[in-house]
Amino acid sequence: MTYHSEIAKADDLIGGQTGWDGIAPESVARMRLQNRFNTGLDIARYTAKIMRADMAAYDADPAAYTQSLGCWHGFIGQQKMISIKKHFGSTKGRYLYLSGWMVAALRSEFGPLPDQSMHEKTSVPALIEELYTFLKQADARELGMLFRDLDAAKAAKDAVNTHRLLHKIDDYETHVVPIIADIDAGFGNAEATYLLAKKFIEAGACCIQIENQVSDEKQCGHQDGKVTVPHEDFLAKIRAVRYAFLELGVDDGIIVARTDSLGAGLTKQIAYVREAGDIADQYNSFLDCDPVDPATIGHGDVLITRDGQLLRPKRLPSNLYQFRPGTGEDRCVLDCITALQNGADLLWIETEKPHIGQIGGMVSRIREVIPNAKLVYNNSPSFNWTLNFRQQVYDAWAQDGRDVTAYDRARLMSIDYDDTELGREADERIRTFQRDAAREAGIFHHLITLPTYHTAALSTDNLAKRYFGEEGMLGYVKQVQREEIRQGIACVKHQNMAGSDIGDDHKDYFAGEAALKAGGAHNTMNQFAA
Repeated sequence: MTYHSEIAKADDLIGGQTGWDGIAPESVARMRLQNRFNTGLDIARYTAKIMRADMAAYDADPAAYTQSLGCWHGFIGQQKMISIKKHFGSTKGRYLYLSGWMVAALRSEFGPLPDQSMHEKTSVPALIEELYTFLKQADARELGMLFRDLDAAKAAKDAVNTHRLLHKIDDYETHVVPIIADIDAGFGNAEATYLLAKKFIEAGACCIQIENQVSDEKQCGHQDGKVTVPHEDFLAKIRAVRYAFLELGVDDGIIVARTDSLGAGLTKQIAYVREAGDIADQYNSFLDCDPVDPATIGHGDVLITRDGQLLRPKRLPSNLYQFRPGTGEDRCVLDCITALQNGADLLWIETEKPHIGQIGGMVSRIREVIPNAKLVYNNSPSFNWTLNFRQQVYDAWAQDGRDVTAYDRARLMSIDYDDTELGREADERIRTFQRDAAREAGIFHHLITLPTYHTAALSTDNLAKRYFGEEGMLGYVKQVQREEIRQGIACVKHQNMAGSDIGDDHKDYFAGEAALKAGGAHNTMNQFAA
């Protein structure tokens, strides 16, 4: 739709109505362009197509990987997209991630919670809706400023600038981008997962990430005590999410199947085996078992057979069963292949460190069965990136026979190593990690789950230290406002960012010359015009 075509459509509609003389077709066209998505389903269908196209582009060229940052508030997501458009001119290949961890820690009515699915399940779709509300407002604000510039160009009879602005309006790129939304382990059984997935999709989610942990035993992916479910239980939830997408007409909806098996040594149940070698039998084959003498079978024993041998799975007092140590990677590979063969589109392997060799080794095995397997990868703040990569460089140098006597592996985190050859090489590996992992480890999408949790804490600490210390108000002005002005941060005009100018435009539409507007000469935001 173009600006002029929208004006023409509105003009035709208004001209056929009695008593609508006070409605301006151009104002209607502007409001329609400022709100091109009427429902969350409109957003889900639009963003699903974007993400599918990006997946195809990555298949053709691994350099075309995508990225996102986690959000816990609509304003945070809005500012990310505004910043991306400001610095890079386009949002292409850049999404938002909605982290269940951050919802639990920051959005629960119970207060701060660990990542164990104890928060209200509806708080997640509510955040999806909030994120898109803020992204749509970013569109309305930016287009509103273009419309004001257009009016000024027309008033000045500046034909060149008028043409340029009309072209910018017609080619306008929305801030609305795909959101990868975390549904944890589904918050219950498959029916609960289906019902919640529908809420996600109706709020605008085109991509839902689900993990293979037991829902009522769920743990953060980077903590201990994780318990996985047999494949059939997990596949039922994947199918439930797919049914939700299809029911709501989002046929391109994307499912990310996450496996926590690498760090999960426990299962809550023994899988039901229909025939030898089936997926359940393979799942059970990883159980840690002891041979059983039939004469020693005790009351309440749980037994299985494997290759004709009677075995007792090791059961803990918690009634959980444990897997054999060292089977994590094999279980991850089996999880991934099974998920992709049964309706998942992308994979997520939760790892304990950012190591391309480890990730790539598993992906190579998966791609022997499914050649176009692709990953979403958590570039997690739970990893000590500096320490991990300095250790990787140290170990690689030692293996190659290089002299590492100048470095103490036990204290590689020290600031003393920041400006050393080892420190610089580690930083370079961190800088190129996403690019290298996209090429070598099949990672289509890189995300950071909790970035603004940490940036909010860091910036608040710095502000509090300065403001409540000797600097007083200078601590705010020098470190915040002056930097906003000099870096061109739009939020320095916070009234504009909150929608004050949009409201003034609407007052113009509704009341004309009688409108009482906020953006007059006495508005202190005018101090920032320069």
